[in-house]
Amino acid sequence: MIVRIWAGQVVAGHIEEFCSVLLSQVIPQLGETDGCLGGELLRSVSEDGHRVLVVSRWRDEEALRGYAGPMWRIRPVWSEGELRYLVHPPEVTHFTPVAAARPA
Repeated sequence: MIVRIWAGQVVAGHIEEFCSVLLSQVIPQLGETDGCLGGELLRSVSEDGHRVLVVSRWRDEEALRGYAGPMWRIRPVWSEGELRYLVHPPEVTHFTPVAAARPA
């Protein structure tokens, strides 16, 4: 499994609207994409609160390549309409799980 983290800095005053777009369009699309094992939207709790992460889990590199193309390691996926909400283009990073905490 590969965890993909898409990070974006949102223009001040547009965080609620952008989160609504991500929740209504992006998260459901991820759930329908072959090889995607799930995803979630996270919003910063810092004072400025303008940073969002979309954390998705993928079966393997082949699934990510099918979703984001051959440059999946460095290419964020976004629609042109999303760019108007962002201070600059988003970034992506990838991780493999090592261990998870279990509730007591």
